[in-house]
Amino acid sequence: MKFVLNPFGGTLAVAAALALGSCSASQQTESATTSPADRPTALGAQTTTNSVAGEAQSKNGITLTPYNDSPRFPDAQLRLNTPVAGSTVPNPVPFSYDLTNFQLTKMTGGEHATHMANSMKGQHLHLIIDNQPYIAKYETKFTQDMAPGSHVVLSFLSRSYHESLKHLGAYDLRVVTAGTATDTTQQKFDLKAPTLFYSRPKDTYAGADAKKIMLDFYLVNTTLSANGNKVRATINGTEFMLDQWMPYMMEGLPAGQATIKLELVDSGGTLIPGPYNSVTRTITVQP
Repeated sequence: MKFVLNPFGGTLAVAAALALGSCSASQQTESATTSPADRPTALGAQTTTNSVAGEAQSKNGITLTPYNDSPRFPDAQLRLNTPVAGSTVPNPVPFSYDLTNFQLTKMTGGEHATHMANSMKGQHLHLIIDNQPYIAKYETKFTQDMAPGSHVVLSFLSRSYHESLKHLGAYDLRVVTAGTATDTTQQKFDLKAPTLFYSRPKDTYAGADAKKIMLDFYLVNTTLSANGNKVRATINGTEFMLDQWMPYMMEGLPAGQATIKLELVDSGGTLIPGPYNSVTRTITVQP
């Protein structure tokens, strides 16, 4: 599965244009290899698919399996109204979204809701600031404290078990400044560059939740393929090369701390330049 995404936020082109940070729908295209389940059906419909996602990789007792049979929300749209892209706003920063064909706090159906860590608060937004661990948001209006200065803000729709919606229109990416114009220097971030954002796993997994742990990330301005860019996932020192933008099920992680490193690399395995294209996180696995 391949995606080509608008660097300024796919939702802005599919919905209405905002004053800043929007692009036309013609600038966003889906790969011809996108599965039918990713394409719109009836308005607001939730669909499922049992199509094969690819072969599992097993190394050193760890198995990584891609999957694409989660309930789909092909018509779900996200639009971030405030803060306006490129603006300077007071702190704490007020956020306001419009969502279409997607319901926050609703539990996502499907078998993965019972097999993986699942938020009891239901479906939500993932708010990622400067590629730090995401903040789950269950309302469309809220305020968020940020350090003074310029920040890269990624928002996307999430199933209740934290799997991101990856179709066009499900995310927004922009740069905003918190505080006053004199607060620190502007962060230099290329909104058009290939970029990897880390999403899951996060924090602690115990009991049944520790048996199958989801690996999920977000890509902007790039595709993955067997002969092109890939994500190199190094889990407890064991390397896996991922050439599909999908969630992956991790099994076999031993109890204790687990280290996950994600890197966006080119066809030759060289790290693609970018401030977030190499990230390492640690989680805790409890029996």
